[in-house]
Amino acid sequence: MLLDPGMDLTLRPMRYPDFYERYRAAIRNTWTVEEVDLHSDLADLAKMTPQERHLIHRLVAFFATGDSIVANNLVLNLYQHVNAPEARLYLSRQLFEEAVHVQFYLTLLDTYLPDLDERVKAFAAIEHIPSIRDKAEFCFKWIDSINGVDRLETADQRRQFLLNLICFAACIEGLFFYGAFAYVYWFRSRGLFGGLATGTNWVFRDESMHMEFAFSVVDTVRAEEPSLFDDELAKQVTGMLEEAVAAELAFAADLCGDGMPGMGVDQMRHYLEYVADQRLARLGMPRRYGSANPFAFMELQDVQELANFFERRVSAYQVAVEGNVTFDETF
Repeated sequence: MLLDPGMDLTLRPMRYPDFYERYRAAIRNTWTVEEVDLHSDLADLAKMTPQERHLIHRLVAFFATGDSIVANNLVLNLYQHVNAPEARLYLSRQLFEEAVHVQFYLTLLDTYLPDLDERVKAFAAIEHIPSIRDKAEFCFKWIDSINGVDRLETADQRRQFLLNLICFAACIEGLFFYGAFAYVYWFRSRGLFGGLATGTNWVFRDESMHMEFAFSVVDTVRAEEPSLFDDELAKQVTGMLEEAVAAELAFAADLCGDGMPGMGVDQMRHYLEYVADQRLARLGMPRRYGSANPFAFMELQDVQELANFFERRVSAYQVAVEGNVTFDETF
């Protein structure tokens, strides 16, 4: 079974072809940071109010740490316990995508924060910004929850692993990042930060695929070992999501303050509760909140990108490119 201890290396016969197809789809989804043009974002930054500038600075500071935490958990916990070579192919690809995301957020911080001291603090956000530190501590708690478990021998150990996997899929990639994406698309709905929105479109696509892969692992384990999915597990998952919503609301209060037109803590509360219910439903568990999505721009986000992703040409480059380039060179 998928969570049996060991390291199966045999791709033929393939036991889980769906995981292999997800790997192939991820390969087709390749993008690079150099394709994101941030020039227009600098002009938008110059006309921000102090409150809006605070929001964008906090947002990119969270981004700069969030994907590194996800990558660490992937390496430390997920790869060694999902015992299918086709699944590990996907996880290897996911690790590459997390590295691209980290590079993207590095570029954002270098571009948006010209002041060196501000940039240093942003890179060390989990030490300097309480609302980001609290979210990081939530993540570390679930990373640590499975530390020292080298083999999933017992039902309790397998449930520990499932809780870690569900936390990173539903709470971190599926809630923390979706909350952060909402701020980006709120700016885009006002015609601002087109470069950030373009890069976020591609990150959004990656994160959605990561989340769905993790949920498909959960589906597979449920089919193979249904006894693991008892009422206690459902209670733990619901409590975990409640804690994640609370942490993300504290982040929203930091970012939004008294609120701005179309974006405030109350709206974010309803959005996060709506997203949490979607994650619970995907896991086959009862919804907790019953809130509606208050952000029409999030419902539309999948159709906002103007060019077809797979037909686009590389025509724009990041602000940080330096040196002379001529177009008669042989590459």
